[in-house]
Parts: sequence; structure tokens; C-alpha cells
Amino acid sequence: MSSPIVEDQNAIVQALGDARAFGADGAVEKHETHGAIVFLAGDRAFKMKRAVRYPYMDFGTLERRLAMCRAETLINRNFAPDLYLGIAPVLPGGETGYRVGSLRDAQADPAEAAAVEWLVVMRRFDNRTLFSHLADEGRLEPRLLTELAVQITRLHRQAERSQQFAGAAQYGASIATDIEEMRAREGCLDREATAVLAHRMPDALQSSSELIERRRQGGAVRRCHGDLHLRNVCLFEGRPTPFDAIEFSPRIGTIDVLYDLAFLLMDLDHRGLRDSANLVLNNWLWRIDDVAAAPHLEALALLPLFLARRAAIRAHVDAAAAELHAGADGYEARCAAARAYQHRAASYLESRPPRLIAVGGLSGSGKTTLAMALAAKIGRAPGAVVLRSDVERKRLAGIPLEDRLAAGSYTPEASRRIYDRLLHAAEQALAGGQSVIIDAVSARPEERHEIADRAQRLAVPLTGLWLDVPLDIAVARVGARSGDASDAGPEVVRRQQAYELGTIDWHRIEAGGSIERTVAQARALISN
Repeated sequence: MSSPIVEDQNAIVQALGDARAFGADGAVEKHETHGAIVFLAGDRAFKMKRAVRYPYMDFGTLERRLAMCRAETLINRNFAPDLYLGIAPVLPGGETGYRVGSLRDAQADPAEAAAVEWLVVMRRFDNRTLFSHLADEGRLEPRLLTELAVQITRLHRQAERSQQFAGAAQYGASIATDIEEMRAREGCLDREATAVLAHRMPDALQSSSELIERRRQGGAVRRCHGDLHLRNVCLFEGRPTPFDAIEFSPRIGTIDVLYDLAFLLMDLDHRGLRDSANLVLNNWLWRIDDVAAAPHLEALALLPLFLARRAAIRAHVDAAAAELHAGADGYEARCAAARAYQHRAASYLESRPPRLIAVGGLSGSGKTTLAMALAAKIGRAPGAVVLRSDVERKRLAGIPLEDRLAAGSYTPEASRRIYDRLLHAAEQALAGGQSVIIDAVSARPEERHEIADRAQRLAVPLTGLWLDVPLDIAVARVGARSGDASDAGPEVVRRQQAYELGTIDWHRIEAGGSIERTVAQARALISN
């Protein structure tokens, strides 16, 4: 296979390894990918595009690399405006043979005839704040993941819509490119896994093409980040901050918002953090504006393909990066890591039937805590969708989840609408193959019967769990809540004690003890 490298940049790379080229002191840190080299000098980061050509990415000329440096800076200011400062030329001269010129505005035409290369200039941040690093150290807290999901939701809402890309035919062409890239790197990758993906991915696409087109026509395709994995998110000034969005291809960056999210979900899952992936997915679903023509819950039918594609892309991209170090120490380890992504991709396309779990109980019984603890272990990756009655009330009212509803909002008629929405949402997700947990009080017998009827109609197994807790514990729990979608306070808990619950034929769990004990009981019942 011919090399993707089209120009020799070694002399420039060597010069930029010296802090004097940047007018800085101290050592220069260097980080490499298949498409770029990042130099960390002083309080700034300088990113140089490699002179390479791949079928999906062309940095083959200096003019093209300049254009992509400008594009990267401008696009990423949508995601991380405080990180991206501008661009700078690499000029002949100086003590190292090449020096970095002054910072330029990426929006203006940075005419510089003497430039031999161009760099994206960013504020330097502590690499220990990368979410990949936090994940490796077990410090990727649920709070940070929830904040990241909220940030992604905001970015997806604001992103420019397009119908130009992400149609079924374009997905087909992209999948064909993925397979071609994997086959071209069979010295590093697994030939049998490539063959499995060459069969499964087109099949999954064919069964989903109509939904993909409805998503595109309905407004789900937007100018997204495009490369949203943990190494491209940092904690900057205390906030989760995505950076390094795709700049080199409008086609690759203009995608279904669920496909954009899928890279982060896959990365978390591949690292053994399915609980985290499930937390991100559910928080995104609770907050994202829906697409009327093809709702996000219905679009979960696409998630196995989206996850598989993300893993397959990571496999051939990492294999390409490994080939730049062929024969060097660590080459085999890099290839083994790339093959692991191939196997992950194939696993996402294995069939796994969905199931429905219903968690009921009066306010303060711990329904949401249990639902979220169970969700990642239910069904296919990244686990079950949690449908919360409290969230649906806020969505129906058009207010943020953390805001309180007006007095008088909890009427029988309103509750009826909420249960209708929950059942409809469950049907959408289950029909697409994703398992569902319904988190609602479900105090009335007819509400529990309707959930059972819907499961029977959809031919999915149902496990109903009813949580019992002493009144004093329930009151204490709701009194300690903050920033939650539930508006129930101690007075609501006391009022609910008078409810006529009827016969409860769901599994009853004494949930007044530790969450670990409650989860263990619930898992035992679900597995039976």
C-alpha cells in the first residue's frame, strides 16, 4: 500500500521540538496522531497538520493545510471559544532553522509568502484534565458527565441544520470507505473481523435507510462536532469543553446529532464505562429538542449501526496511526488496540432483544436512583432508556428540568397525558430494539395494567418492581433533593399515603435500606 505521506516535514518537526522556535523557555511536549502533530510550548499549544492524504482527509498541499488551520480555528470557536486563539506561520530562520511567526486572525486572509507551514494556536490546558485521562484514573464523575451531556445538548440545539449530507446513499459510501480502509490495513487489523463488518454494516444500513432519510429531511442532520470522543473533551476553567471538531470535511462534520453523540457513547463503552455512557445518553434524551418527523427515541433503531461505525472508524484510523510507527516499539500494541475496536464494532451489530422494566412506588421510594443503577445492565449497548414521568412533565410544559412547575400542574388529567406520553415513548424505543425502564409512581391499578398491556402488545418481557419505604425515610429523601426534575416535597409524600393502590402484582422490594441492597434485589428479580 502506498504511503499517505506526500511531503517531508521532518526538518520542521525537528525545529519545532525546540522551545526557541516558539520564543518560549523550557521543554516542548509533542503529541502525534495520523493527521497532526501538537507541540506544547509555554502557555500555548501549536497544532501542525501532517502532509498526508487519506480517502477521507486531504492535507496534501501547504495551501490546503492553511485553509484547514483557518477552518479548524473558526469551527471550534463554536465549541471552545476560549481555547482557540488563531493561526501562525512557520517561517525560515531563527536559532533552530525555523521559527513561529506572530499570531494571525483566522478569519482574515493571512497572506505570508515566506510561510513554509501553518499552525493552529490554542491556549494550553493541563492534559490531566482531558476526559480520557480522567476516565483512565477513575475520576470521570457522574456530575461531569451530566454537565457534558447538557453542554452537548446545547451545542446540538444551536447547530446549523442541513439536508445536504447524511443521507442513506452517503452513509453507504462512507461504510464502503471504512471497509476499504480496514482491508488496506489487514497487516495490522483482523481480516475476519473486517469480513464480518463488511457484511453486517451494509445490512444494518439497508434496514434503516428509510428512517435515515426521515431524520435528514426532518432536521436531525446538523453541523456537529464530528469527532466527539473523550480525548477531545477537557475540563477548562471548570467546565467540560469539547474541542478539535472536524474541520477538513463538511460531509464528515454534518451528521445526525445521534451519530455525533454515538462517538462519545462508544468511547465510554469501549473503556468499560457503560454506566457512564448510559448516563450521558439518558441525560441527552431528557433534554434534546425532538425531531417530529423521526423522533430520537425511534432513531435509537440506528444506534447499533452508529456505534459500530464509530468503532470501525477508530479501528482503521488507529491502524493508520500505527503504520506511521511500523517496526518501532509499541507497533504491535497499537495494532492490538485497533483490532479491539473492530471486535467492539462487530459486537454492536449482534441482535439482542429488548425488554421493559417498570419501577413504581410513592415519592421518595428511590425509583430514579434504582432505574439509573439498573439501566446500563439492561439490553443492548449502552443500556436501557429511562423514561421518567417527572422529566416528561417538564418537557410537556416546555421548561428546564430543574425548574418547578406551577401550582396546580399535577391534575388527574395532566397525569393521564403523562402516562400516555410514557407509553408512546416506550413503544418507540422498544420498537427500535432499545430496552426501556419506566420510572413513574404508577399508583393507580389501571396505570400498571396499561404498562403490562403495552408490553404484551409489543411482545416484550415485562418486569414490574414496586418499591416500599417507611414514611420517615421517604420524607427525608425528598427533603434532601436539589437540582432534580421531581417537584415532590414532604407534603406530597404525606398526601400519597392516602392513595388507594389496589392489588399490586409487581415484585415488591423493601427499599428503605442501602441502594446497593435494593439494586441487588432488583437485579435478582430481573434475571429470573
